[in-house]
Amino acid sequence: MVNLVVKLGHFLFPYPPQPRMLRDYAEVFRRLHSEGYGLVLVTGGGEASRGYIEALRRLRADETLCDEVGIAVSRLNARVLAAVLGDLAHPTIPESLEELRLCFGQRKIVVMGGLTPGHSTAAVGALAAEAVKADIYIMATDVDGIYSEDPKVNPKARRFEEIATEKLAELALKGRLWAGTYQLDPLAVKIIERSGITAYFLDGRKKENLLRASLGGKVGTRIVPGRS
Repeated sequence: MVNLVVKLGHFLFPYPPQPRMLRDYAEVFRRLHSEGYGLVLVTGGGEASRGYIEALRRLRADETLCDEVGIAVSRLNARVLAAVLGDLAHPTIPESLEELRLCFGQRKIVVMGGLTPGHSTAAVGALAAEAVKADIYIMATDVDGIYSEDPKVNPKARRFEEIATEKLAELALKGRLWAGTYQLDPLAVKIIERSGITAYFLDGRKKENLLRASLGGKVGTRIVPGRS
């Protein structure tokens, strides 16, 4: 059996939620489950989370509170996705790695949100992948891979087809680690490196990319533990 962890980014959680889109993605996960994959799905906070966090910042709330609210919204998104999956999903939304291990052992699709302030859901996904000894970790986002620099600023930025964790960590340290942002997370990179998990950073808006990466195919940016 292949154990697979998928971190689902903002693209899947607009506000208000889009039932048809959620059902379409649920079909992808049903298919993988039927083919014997052990699945953990980690949901981000999405558009609603960004809205709440922006409001809190205007109210001069600290970043820890912003993180806590983001975590709460991500868990709400997890509950919605689990509802769409129906009986295939474990009824518990894990709030710790210990709970995750217990749920995963029951061969249901486990859906979870954030865990701890200061940890992005990308890092949570990496921790989940390590905890369940995943074979593959997919970070499904709204961009098509990892670039040498921000392609919105520099159109000549290079997209990596494959990148080692050491090089990725250098890029990650240039990012902004604020609640509600989706930048490369140094913690996620370090966890991928120490666990030896093969990871993909890809455009999740194309459902076929999830299937391709789950089979070890060439898509997005493949992250491999080690040096460049």
